[in-house]
Amino acid sequence: RYPTFIDALRDLDDALSMCFLFSTFPRTGKCHVQTIQLCRRLAVEFQNYVIASRSLRKVFLSIKGIYYQAEVQGQPITWITPYAFAHDHPTDVDYRVMATFTEFYTTLLGFVNFRLYQSLNLVYPPKIDSQAEDELKPAEGKEYAMDSESYLEKLSGLSASLARAVAPTHEDEVEMDEFPVEGETAELMDAKKKEQEDLEKHKKLFEGLRFFLNREVPREPLAFVIRCFGGQVSWDKSLCIGATYDATDASITHHIIDRPRLDKQVVGRYYLQPQWVFDSVNAKLCLPVADYFPGVLLPPHLSPFVTEKEGDYIPPEKLKLLALQRGENPDEESEEEEEEEEEEEEGDNDKEEEEEDESEKEEEMKLQKMEEQKTQSTQSNKALPVKVTAGKVRVEDKQRLEQEQQSEEKRLAIMMMKKREKYLYKKIMFGKKRKIREANKLAEKRKAHDAALKEQKKKSKKARQV
Repeated sequence: RYPTFIDALRDLDDALSMCFLFSTFPRTGKCHVQTIQLCRRLAVEFQNYVIASRSLRKVFLSIKGIYYQAEVQGQPITWITPYAFAHDHPTDVDYRVMATFTEFYTTLLGFVNFRLYQSLNLVYPPKIDSQAEDELKPAEGKEYAMDSESYLEKLSGLSASLARAVAPTHEDEVEMDEFPVEGETAELMDAKKKEQEDLEKHKKLFEGLRFFLNREVPREPLAFVIRCFGGQVSWDKSLCIGATYDATDASITHHIIDRPRLDKQVVGRYYLQPQWVFDSVNAKLCLPVADYFPGVLLPPHLSPFVTEKEGDYIPPEKLKLLALQRGENPDEESEEEEEEEEEEEEGDNDKEEEEEDESEKEEEMKLQKMEEQKTQSTQSNKALPVKVTAGKVRVEDKQRLEQEQQSEEKRLAIMMMKKREKYLYKKIMFGKKRKIREANKLAEKRKAHDAALKEQKKKSKKARQV
């Protein structure tokens, strides 16, 4: 079917999406129980590989489900997993056709998982590391799962590291080879080196952080994402097998909750909404926590799969995110702007009052001047003296001349085009102009929306002062 392993990886998107979908089906007569169990096992195995290799790159929460993108051996693999809701099987879906595809996809995913585990020197079928298994509470397996299911349940907990075929040796970090290069090649090498450094930093995003998940948050996607970036995660032991520490642990740094407020809070840890984890992964940095406190209105969840081109509309939230990635602090700038606006408004109010007083005086002065000019014009019949002022040397703007030359060359090139080429060029330019018009419309709408919000805030402030 596939000549090389890379070709199999390129065709893995649909296989993963279908296996993750079937793994969430209830055990009814619509699908075979063995197929559902097999899909669940293969999906959990792939998740554990992504955690071990730290190959996750993007996450997006959509209406359809959760989109993930991982980079496996240089190939981007994107799949979607459904939310953990109760299923109501639709009657207009042919499950036999889906089951036929799933039969092929499970075979493909099984072989791919085997090769991927071998590439990382991991035991296949996967086994939990003996040290990690000791940390898990032994009584949990018997209490919450049957003996036949406890192994898969422990794996699906995603909190323990996997056993390796050969114990890993601690080696120095692999560094890129540097060759003496010049010109554009040197710039490309520097760009690639910086990109590699950013990637390594992204992989260690949550390293050293300890998370605790409250009962109401989606456990599996959060545990998967946190573990993919080096963080440690746990939850209430009654929720699922695999909890490594309790909520009372003093070393917890981030407590993920989805409630408007919490009665008892422990000093020394951040209480955050789940969106902070996903937004931080997409931004490739730990975002400021103030926007994600419990009960706070969350910022929009931007898609990491959208790349803005020249002329596209970029929302202010994306601009703020780009500023944070550059190391700037957009919050301070926005506060300064607000203060300046308030000062300007106060100054404008004072100026308006002063201008009203001055306008009356100016009108009187103008009338007096006009009368004086009339009297002077009648008295003086002498010719006005001719004045000659020294001229200034006009310096040519080289940049402007270059732009004029380029525009002239472009005009001549368009004139030399064939009829068909000219038609295609006009069509492309029309599309670009339309895109710019749409972007300008969106920018104007956003500006009007922000202005309305500011007005509302001002009114509420005035009402409070009264």
